[in-house]
Amino acid sequence: MTETFNPFSLQDKNILITGASSGIGRQCAVDCSKVGANVILFGRNESRLAETISLMKKGNHLYVSCELTESSILSDTISNVVAQVGRIDGIVNCAGISSILPLKLITQTKLEEAFKVNVFSAIEITREATKKKNINPKGASIVFISSIMAVRGEKAKTLYGMTKGALLSASKSLALELAPRNIRVNCISPGAILTPINANLPHMTDPEKREKLESHHPLGLGATSDISNACIFLLSNASRWITGQNIIIDGGYTCI
Repeated sequence: MTETFNPFSLQDKNILITGASSGIGRQCAVDCSKVGANVILFGRNESRLAETISLMKKGNHLYVSCELTESSILSDTISNVVAQVGRIDGIVNCAGISSILPLKLITQTKLEEAFKVNVFSAIEITREATKKKNINPKGASIVFISSIMAVRGEKAKTLYGMTKGALLSASKSLALELAPRNIRVNCISPGAILTPINANLPHMTDPEKREKLESHHPLGLGATSDISNACIFLLSNASRWITGQNIIIDGGYTCI
């Protein structure tokens, strides 16, 4: 029987996903498992990581409960992962925190916290995972989850937008630096996505505010699978000639 052609397959690829205990990160883990990947889940909450595993198609998966901002433990943690499942074929840097803060409320502490979680941890994990002893020598794909706030302004989103813009800028330089090793680096910038956390925020629960938000998205609000599908594309061989790019997935928000 002729084997079915599927350029989007992740069969037997080892994919590391941060922030995999909920939201977009969880959906990425579940959907990557459905297309054949062995998924390494990183996050802080062990019970929620275990819950994510229970939702995934069976495979050689494992989860690591750790504080991603503790850079001193990442080297040994990733070395242990590679020892268990083999070298890494792809990374989805999904862990992050959001904030709505006017300028007058942005403090040094808030700045440090946001950059530690949204930027520093993603760069540290990428640096460790792309070491020659840890990454597939034939090449790999790195995905940063940025945001439309990296390319569009919005009141009280200065802090969040700064961190997501940093990922966008970093990905372009990293794409050039890592291209000789056939490691591709791209960003995905989501618009308003309905996640369990977002669903309970004031702009989602208040009917008037939600209607206004939806009016700015011609195709309506997004689902976590809209982002996970794009991640699968960027992790797969279907995107083998794409690097240094930012894929905006926003239901038409940036067209208005």
